[in-house]
Amino acid sequence: MEPQSLNNYFIWGIDDSPYGPVPMPVLLEWIKDERVLPDTWIFARNGGVWQKASDFPELKEFFDENPFADTPPARFKPGSLRRIKILADMKDAQLAHLADFLEFHDILQHTVIVQQGDPGDAMFLILSGELRARTLIGHRETILTTLGPGDFFGEMSLFDQGPRSADVVANVDSSVLRLSTSAFEKLTREMPSLATPFLQATSRTLSARIRADNKRLARITQQFSASGDER
Repeated sequence: MEPQSLNNYFIWGIDDSPYGPVPMPVLLEWIKDERVLPDTWIFARNGGVWQKASDFPELKEFFDENPFADTPPARFKPGSLRRIKILADMKDAQLAHLADFLEFHDILQHTVIVQQGDPGDAMFLILSGELRARTLIGHRETILTTLGPGDFFGEMSLFDQGPRSADVVANVDSSVLRLSTSAFEKLTREMPSLATPFLQATSRTLSARIRADNKRLARITQQFSASGDER
């Protein structure tokens, strides 16, 4: 029988220091808590080399999980779509038709809903809970924004299926609606009269975001210029 000590792991932390030895149950808890990420370096005593966490066969399944794979979408009431800001002005009949193109999913806390760099294949509308968009530089997380009920993200994937610009992670148990690119294409093809107001509402929100970002950038520029003038 293999000695128990050989099943222990050492983790390379974000402070460039190793931590361990860590037994498998604790390592799995660290993965769940996102203290260990797919690109975290790990040393296994029975392997003798440092590898990224996602390269370990016994850990790979914990990073390859797709929260939407093999999970049939649950049914939901079309009236719940009014929680989404961009849908608030739609008529009941429009919401009932739109519901046929959306998938409802319950998301557990800590689930990575989309991962930076992956091809975009859907837009998401948030019914409940709280999510965060983040980027990782090395092992250090930078939170870009926090999203709550009524917000949406991933809309650009409906048009170009380009790589995701950030991770989106569930801070708490949440509920989302997923509009896949294939469902969106079907919507525009079969019900253009419904796709048009949906796109118009989405565009208005995007325009408001861009204006807010421009104002924020202008304030930062002014502050930087003022601090330069004082020198």
